[in-house]
Amino acid sequence: MDALTALHNRVSTGLLTDPAPNEQQRRNIFRAALRAADHGCLRPWRFLLIEGEARERLGEIFLRAAEGAGDGMDEAQRARTLAMPLRAPLIVVAVTRLQEHPKVPHLEQRMSTAAAVQAMLTAAYAEGVGAYWRTGALAYNPIVAKELGLAENERIDGFLYCGTPVKPPRPAPQLAVEEYFFNWDAS
Repeated sequence: MDALTALHNRVSTGLLTDPAPNEQQRRNIFRAALRAADHGCLRPWRFLLIEGEARERLGEIFLRAAEGAGDGMDEAQRARTLAMPLRAPLIVVAVTRLQEHPKVPHLEQRMSTAAAVQAMLTAAYAEGVGAYWRTGALAYNPIVAKELGLAENERIDGFLYCGTPVKPPRPAPQLAVEEYFFNWDAS
């Protein structure tokens, strides 16, 4: 698939199953992340790969974090939380290592990680791999960060779920470019 076709047609694919991306697909997806815009060439991103039984352990971490947040949970909510990581055979946790830099604020470093995730989403689509990006309260929970071994200067900027689509991806919405791009009148 050519780059413009992937960029113009990529959609998130929510229903995923085994198998996870193969080694060649992973290599292409992961290499795409490394081309993200990166002011100062800080390479502020790193990625944790979670698959197999490690997904069940992540579910336990999610449950402890949700319960620790003080949210009263019934059994159905507990079961849903435990099962969250089982939605895909591979989860890529996008982590930003925040660095002090005179020209590159932390926000730009996190935006670079976001660009890396977007590049992986597009590469996954081009490879025929289903993928979607999730954040939410658990991405920002200190229990999750600690259990995943993040350093004090690291932040989770998303969970990229990857696998084989259960059904073909839906068509991308055809948005009108002129509704979002405007000439600026400097007068």
